[in-house]
Formats: sequence, C-alpha cells, structure tokens
Amino acid sequence: MTTLDHRTLYRLPWTASDNVLSWLEPTNKCNLACDGCYRQNDGTHKTLSEIQADLDTFRRWRTYDSVSIAGGDPLLHPDIVEIVRMVVRDGHKPIINTNGLALTRPLLEDLKRAGLVGLTFHVDSHQGRPGRWKKKTELELNELRLEYAQLVASVGGLSCAFNATIYQDTVEFVPDLVQFAADHIDIIHSIIFIMYRAAITEGDFDFFSDGKPVKATPLVYAVDEATQRTDISAPELVGVIQQRFPDFAPSAYLGGTEKPDSFKWLFTGRFGFPKNGKESKVMGYVGPRFMEVVQNTHHVVKGTYLAYAPQWTLEAGRSALAMGVVEPGMRTIAANYARHLVRHPLDARKKLHFQSVMMIQPIDLLPDGRQNMCDGCPDVTAHDGKIVWSCRLEEYRTYGSLIQSVPKARGCGVASACGSTNCESKHGEHKPEKVA
Repeated sequence: MTTLDHRTLYRLPWTASDNVLSWLEPTNKCNLACDGCYRQNDGTHKTLSEIQADLDTFRRWRTYDSVSIAGGDPLLHPDIVEIVRMVVRDGHKPIINTNGLALTRPLLEDLKRAGLVGLTFHVDSHQGRPGRWKKKTELELNELRLEYAQLVASVGGLSCAFNATIYQDTVEFVPDLVQFAADHIDIIHSIIFIMYRAAITEGDFDFFSDGKPVKATPLVYAVDEATQRTDISAPELVGVIQQRFPDFAPSAYLGGTEKPDSFKWLFTGRFGFPKNGKESKVMGYVGPRFMEVVQNTHHVVKGTYLAYAPQWTLEAGRSALAMGVVEPGMRTIAANYARHLVRHPLDARKKLHFQSVMMIQPIDLLPDGRQNMCDGCPDVTAHDGKIVWSCRLEEYRTYGSLIQSVPKARGCGVASACGSTNCESKHGEHKPEKVA
C-alpha cells in the first residue's frame, strides 16, 4: 500500500457549519438495486413543502455553495424540475446525482433551463442494470459513461461527473477508469471512487442505540457476513493507480473524526488534453498550494468554499499556468505544456482542461468499536430539522440516533461495558456465563 503523509497535503477547511455543499434527498424511490446502496427503496417522495423545509434546515445550520440532489434517484420525482428551481431560488447551485436510467434529452434541457449546474452519474458493475447493460464489466460500462457524457456535452454549459462504488473484484479496473476519464477530459470533469462498506451483523461487534442493544439487520447496508472486502482504503487505490501512472499525486484531503490522519475524501487534480488519435495527454498534477488558493480565494470572494466550478473555468487551464509562480505542481505542468507545444505547436489553439479524481472512504470501524466518519463531510442531509450524515440516515429513521458498535466480550458473550473476559456482572437482563 502506498504511504501518504497527510502533513504534505492540503487539509480542506470544510466543517459542519461552513462547507462546499449539502445533500438533498427528495425521494427514496429508485429504479436500480445497487449492492453498495445505503437507502431503503420504499418508493416514497417528499412533498415540495417538505423539500423546502430541508432547504431551510440547511440554511439554518450551514454555509455552502451547492446542493446535491440525490435519493433514491431524483429523476423519478415528478417535480424534479421545480426542485431544481427551488435550489436556485434558495441561492445555491443545483447538482443532480443519478444513475441516469430516467434521463432523456428533453428532461435534461428542462433541467438546464431551470438552472441545473451539473450532473453526477453513478455507474458501476454492481448495479444490476437492465437491458444491454446487464452484467457488463466496469470496462464495458465505459460505453454507457461516454453516452451520458456526450449527452450532457451536447446540451452544453453543464458539468459532468461519474462515481463508482469500488469493490474487491473491481479494484483492478480503477487505473482503466482513470485513463478513460483522461481520454475524455474535455467532457468528463470529475471521476469519483467510493469504497464499498457494509454493517456486518455476524461480525465482531454488537450494536447499541441510546445504550440499548439493537440489531443492524433492518438497515439496508447490513449483511450477515462479508462476501466483499469492507476495508478498501484511499491509499490502497492510490497505490494501484501509481503502478500504472507513477506521477499520479493527490493534493488535498479530509480527515476522519477518530483518525485525523486518515484520508476520508482524497482529491487529485490534473490538466491535460483529451484523446486525439491513440491517447490523451496529461500535463501533470496540481499540488496542495493550488487547492488552497482555489478554495480560499472562492471563500474570500463568494463567501463559500467551491464545490462545482463553472465549465468555462475547467477549460481555462492556460490561464492557471500563472500559478506556477507559487505552486510547484503548476510549474511542472507549465514545463510539460511548453515541451508539448514544441512538438505540437498547433495545440496552442486548444483548450487545456482541468479534471479532478476523487476518492471517498466511508465509515471505518476501528478495532475498539469507534466509528471513523468523514470530518467536515459535505454530504450531510436534513432530518428532523437537523443535519446528519446522509450515508447513515437509515439509522436515524430506524432507531432515532446513530448506532454504536462495541466489540463482543469473549467472557459474557455480549458487548460488556467492562470489557472483561471473565465477567460475572449482569448487563441489563443478560445472564453471563462464568468463565473458569
């Protein structure tokens, strides 16, 4: 596994109250059943008044740039165009997170007219897609990804991103997806890898809510036993990518609530030209100072940290080369760009594009039962007038709070408060066995 030193990267300044975005869920309904899903598909939609209440909750608790409209799949909500308008009226950028199944060109055009800024498509091989995409591999699904990207580009003026949940059997394809994104850097603005996680009901932990034992079984992300690894990490993925692209270099991160040096959100930025002939051309990777300047400049000018840059700025890479004065990564990019133009002078007329590669490492369950969450997570959603981690919303809905995990005590067979392996005390109504 690649060793990453958090002290050499820019720690993104996002917090619970001052962040890049908020996560709006207008529907629980979805038309796919993904292995890594964390939302119960009960087919229900929120009313517009309930959605406005969620937007009001965000504004009460949080300063932010954009709103990710998710679910479920938000395109299934009958008022999705009006929801986009509501986000715009609220003073924020609307982004739709979708699997793309319900997207049509007329709907996309309506969404753009309503003020949509961009789309993030979730496409991976563990979604059970129907029709000609059924049982397709990660590499075969690149054809579908390209169809979506070309549709968005044909409408114009919208950002386009892709995310994929990464499983034990798809880790090996991550470098291919990184290359695919580079080949289409002009129409794919970001690619995101989300590591698979699950609550294992027959594992080494017991679960509690408000001090009372509960079962994780009702949660959609609970599995009886792990059939896939649930510990894939961002440094591991970086190492896999660097085996093929040695110069791949992250620049910024979010730490964890229990392990500040963990990489819960890990960002890499690069400039380059799209595929022309045999291959694309990446000029290099930005350094920590680049991310620091971009985030803090936007905060000074706009009052928020930046979530989604306007499309024209993603195509203005030549202007960003001036940052080489203060940013070593940009100096390398500028030097590579200059050498490229010596061999290909006509490329001076082409746009130099920016693209981000991001990794999200959800909850990590530590050996002592602590739950390492994303510190300053952007994807918080609204629940009962408060903001909560969206990836664990089902726990609030089911139990009224987050569940806690406690290592099973060997001696008494339950999660003992004392942790003794020779426990004779009573825990609630538990009658422990005496261990000789």
